[in-house]
Amino acid sequence: WFLYSIIPPPVLGSLNVSDEALHQLYYDPNIENKNLAQKWLMQAQVSPQAWQFCWALLSPDKVPEIQYFGASALHTKISRYWSDIPTDQYESLKTQLFSQIACFSSGSKMVLTRLCVALASLALNTMPEAWPGAVSEMVRVFQEEGGGVDGRARCLALLELLTVLPEEFQTSRLPQYRKGQVRGALGREWGSVCPLLQQLLRRTDSPGAVKARVLRCLSSWVLLDVPLSESEGLVHDCFSALPDPELFDTAVEAIVNAISQPDSQRYVNTLLKLVPQVLALQEQLREAVQNGDMETCHGICRIAVTLGENHSRTLLEQVDHWQSFLALVNMIMFCTGIPGHYPVNETTSSLTLTFWYTLQDEIMSFESDKQAVYLQVYRPVYFQLVDVLLHKAQFPTDQEYASWSCDEKEQFRIYRVDISDTLMYVYEMLGAELLSNLYDKLGRLLTNAEQPTSWQHTEALLYGFQSIAETIDVNYSDVIPGLIGLIPRISINNVQLADTVMFTIGALAEWLADHPVMLSSVLPLVLQALGNPDLSVSSVSTLKKICRECKYDLPPYATNIVAVSQEVLIKQIHKTSQCMWLMQALGFLLSALPVEDILRNLHSLITPYIQQLEKLADETPNPSNKLAIIHILGLLSNLFTTLDISKQDDESADGSAPPVKTAPPPPGPNPVVVVLQQVFALIQTVLSKWLNDSQVVEAVCAIFEKSVKTLLHDFAPMVSQLSEMLGQMYSTIPQASALDLTRQMVHIFASETDHFPPIKALFELVTSVTLSIFQQGPRDHPDIVDSFMQLQAQALKRKPDLFLSESLDVKAVFHCGVLSLKFPEAPTVKSTCLFFTELLPHCSDVPPVARVVQEDGKLLIQAVLEGIGGGATRSLMDQFAEVLFSLNKHCFSLLAVWLKEALQPPGFPSSRVTTEQKDNFSHQILRERVNKRRVKDIVKEFTLLCRGLHGTEYAAEY
Repeated sequence: WFLYSIIPPPVLGSLNVSDEALHQLYYDPNIENKNLAQKWLMQAQVSPQAWQFCWALLSPDKVPEIQYFGASALHTKISRYWSDIPTDQYESLKTQLFSQIACFSSGSKMVLTRLCVALASLALNTMPEAWPGAVSEMVRVFQEEGGGVDGRARCLALLELLTVLPEEFQTSRLPQYRKGQVRGALGREWGSVCPLLQQLLRRTDSPGAVKARVLRCLSSWVLLDVPLSESEGLVHDCFSALPDPELFDTAVEAIVNAISQPDSQRYVNTLLKLVPQVLALQEQLREAVQNGDMETCHGICRIAVTLGENHSRTLLEQVDHWQSFLALVNMIMFCTGIPGHYPVNETTSSLTLTFWYTLQDEIMSFESDKQAVYLQVYRPVYFQLVDVLLHKAQFPTDQEYASWSCDEKEQFRIYRVDISDTLMYVYEMLGAELLSNLYDKLGRLLTNAEQPTSWQHTEALLYGFQSIAETIDVNYSDVIPGLIGLIPRISINNVQLADTVMFTIGALAEWLADHPVMLSSVLPLVLQALGNPDLSVSSVSTLKKICRECKYDLPPYATNIVAVSQEVLIKQIHKTSQCMWLMQALGFLLSALPVEDILRNLHSLITPYIQQLEKLADETPNPSNKLAIIHILGLLSNLFTTLDISKQDDESADGSAPPVKTAPPPPGPNPVVVVLQQVFALIQTVLSKWLNDSQVVEAVCAIFEKSVKTLLHDFAPMVSQLSEMLGQMYSTIPQASALDLTRQMVHIFASETDHFPPIKALFELVTSVTLSIFQQGPRDHPDIVDSFMQLQAQALKRKPDLFLSESLDVKAVFHCGVLSLKFPEAPTVKSTCLFFTELLPHCSDVPPVARVVQEDGKLLIQAVLEGIGGGATRSLMDQFAEVLFSLNKHCFSLLAVWLKEALQPPGFPSSRVTTEQKDNFSHQILRERVNKRRVKDIVKEFTLLCRGLHGTEYAAEY
């Protein structure tokens, strides 16, 4: 097997070696041998010798796998190395390919296809100049008798060639200007293809295989934007083919492709002729539904939806034909409400949902007079749609649902989310009347004692309310009080119904904040549900929403809420994430109580966990008590994330950004600070035993980080002792989470005179420790390097005076930054670029920074150029451009010198760029001192040149 691993390229053409390698690839069970064979064959395929051996590999005595490789090698050479082929060889290459396709028309289908693709690639490279009328010639050659190949095989080969020609065009690597020329040439060739396809499709003696290939060929050609008016007759023939089960799928694909082309909306008359053809499929659709033929339902629905979705506006505007379009809309409504449960009994209804968005958008985009007319017709349709969607959203019977697989249940859940999104969108058109409509239905359902109702019906109506209330402001709706009144009347004997009741209450949390008198109706239901593990997610998330939105109205209920929450936490009813949410809910709740009540509740809530933590702190570390420690620390973190006694903008209270304080807190120490000071010694004890475990350290840091984010300056009493503890932690075992907490402290307290000394000492200590990591080799700690660079950037932003300290080695920090720019991890490089963009503006006001930039700035430029030249991923080019822009703005004269010196060595930053291109890049950069966007474009352009990607399809996507 090692034979071909050592063969030099000049003898790649050795046929027996190719045979051997292919045999190895296809039949050798050893994966290493397979990989080696594949690598060698890929090299062989692109070698000059491939022209010789690929024809030999197509020999009739070879097995199809070897013949396939020969055909693929031909295609590779023609499509990727066209420039290697002498012009005078075009004709003989074409003739050979025609000959091989004729030979294989009765042979292996996979080899035939690859040969057709190779000839298609040749045609694309030679038309229209070197091979005018390429398609006409293909048709003529294959229609001629001879070669001992029967007519049916020749016909199928021709159709395969005509099918792959447009497909090869779509994936070809032709330059943009050539693509336009070739597209035009192919468009002119449609006149040769269309009559042939029509003739074959309409002949009664055409075999099914030929007709199927004709439909595939049509599908391929219409993707070239063939005018719909020119393919109208063929599309009509496709509709005629739909009753044939063997042709159904390919006919559907052809129709869908033809009418979904962007250009097709120009052909209004053709579209109007298509509507009755689609409507005529309703009988076939109903039969398919009755017979449980999901594939046919799916296909007909695709056709109706494609016509409606792509041409709603065009068809709406043909007011003389409004009834036929309304009939099409009703046909799509039938598809939306198709009998059976998705995805077990049907998979069609989901296809229709985007149509309803599109139709609504088109109607609402008309000017008001026109819109009013359309709304008169279509509002009733959309009210019907709501009924249909809620019927489709209903759960099956308990017995049937229990028989569904996990995958089917998940698909149904996603389907219901899609229905929910559609209902929310439909509300924009139907407005408050939709809520009244839902409320009336629910009211009749719950108050009609004579007619028994299924829980599924009740649940679906509530789900409709929830869908709308989750995203739409329902505060002004006059039916919500009635709905809140109806909820306690619901007989909840099912988990799905109970879940939806919970989520509906949660969706109405903002409304409850404006109508607190109604809290007493729903809060008992939520607290009762908290004790049910099956309702864990819905009950806890609903309580959290209520506590966040209604916290200032909850003090009368606080004792009860805390007691029930404590009970479920102690019983460990909920999973870890729900326990964390529950703690956040309690944080919101306690925030609105008087300080003494907060402290009392905190004491009863936290004491059991503190006692447990004390016990765990005494034990020898093991995996079991580690999880318990992280759980307890997580509970405290989440409680302190939301416990804030100052009035504030609640939008940011979840810790995603520091909340905006709108009123000062009450006098005296903050309750969170009181608790933290009480448990501080215990946390230190835990740390002392678990300092080498990053997860425990992270959990400890999270408590303080979340507290700092929530309390902001109220955290001040803890700054000194926390800074000391952080310093000790990081000095012993450096971890990224400690740096992240330090950054948070710098952000909030570095500018305060009282707290500057401990923050300065901490900053200098962690910087010194990190510098020693760099000396030992930082490659194993990309997370620490990332956090360190973010910390340095924050310090420069909030308190650049930190860089004036004699204890801080600014030069070493700068060198660490240069080294970090070469890390393979993109987030680390991003953070490092941020550090330099914060550092460079301080060349004017921080002397140590000015000195190091002047002395070592060239190293920075070299590292940046190395990244742009190919050393870093292309996604980082904007960040490198920011550094260059900052250098240009703050160190212009030095940058000009550094760029000239850095770009001077040949082959740097890439062997693919010329001296002229490097000079051009340098001049362009130095010219742009104001337009940052332009600098980013210059860098992107240069990096493509450096990587040899300029002008390729990859560049077009960049």
